[in-house]
Amino acid sequence: MEKLCPLAAIENLQSKGFTLRGTKFFIVRRGSRVFAYHNSCPHMGVPLEWVEDRFLDYYGELIQCSTHGALFTIEQGRCIFGPCSGQSLQPIKLELRDENIWVDLP
Repeated sequence: MEKLCPLAAIENLQSKGFTLRGTKFFIVRRGSRVFAYHNSCPHMGVPLEWVEDRFLDYYGELIQCSTHGALFTIEQGRCIFGPCSGQSLQPIKLELRDENIWVDLP
């Protein structure tokens, strides 16, 4: 596991993109819970964000692909709308320790 950043570096109800050892991924924060996924849509393999660090829909309730508008649940990364419906984002293993986010990249 590698220490990525303090939890406070990601605002509550927001998302943030990272690149670590050549792997692009993003984290979504919901209070003290964080979720991490590879920054790649299962439909076409394109990056998900609209602009830097913007991975969520207008309401901040779902992850949204900027290319085709596919919508994914934050907790499981499962597509619930769009061309990849039923598929899922690839999760990144992480832990919260001492108010810091640690990730386990392959």
